[in-house]
Amino acid sequence: MQLIALTGSLRKGSYNAGLVATMTERYRDLFTLTPWDISKLPYFNQDEELSPPPVVRGFKDDIRAADGVVIATPEYNWSIPGILKNALDWLSRGDKVLIGKPVLVVGASTGIAGTLRAQIHLRQVLSSPGLACRMLPPGGNEVLVTFAEDKFDGAGRLVDAPTLAFLDGVVEKFVAFV
Repeated sequence: MQLIALTGSLRKGSYNAGLVATMTERYRDLFTLTPWDISKLPYFNQDEELSPPPVVRGFKDDIRAADGVVIATPEYNWSIPGILKNALDWLSRGDKVLIGKPVLVVGASTGIAGTLRAQIHLRQVLSSPGLACRMLPPGGNEVLVTFAEDKFDGAGRLVDAPTLAFLDGVVEKFVAFV
């Protein structure tokens, strides 16, 4: 199974990038998880939606070819980062390659609520008609890594045993969902 990962954080040492890296290594026997660098995408421009730049076409081709998508989002001002929203705007216009695609939403932050508000907002965005992906339903499937500074090692990998056990369960459900 081939999955694409989108990470909404550009920060060096990002916990969300570390979460994706942990998933890439930990579940390599279940799937191939390939991060896609959304910082390469230009700002969405409706004038170009039907004839996007080559990097956007490549992005859409990679999403189309994937069996599913993992989106790791931090929470900025109770919402998703602009760079992630920009990537989703490109996916929602013209060739709408995310429609019907299985998506797993995850997130890590240093706060007590993890990325709860951002994930709720992200689920709203992903439910819009131009995206309309198939999300692993909430209700025990929310990967909200709280107090991330205590759960990642110096190499940026998630090492907290209870969090990893929970993630294992959610990933198992997502693989079956895909």
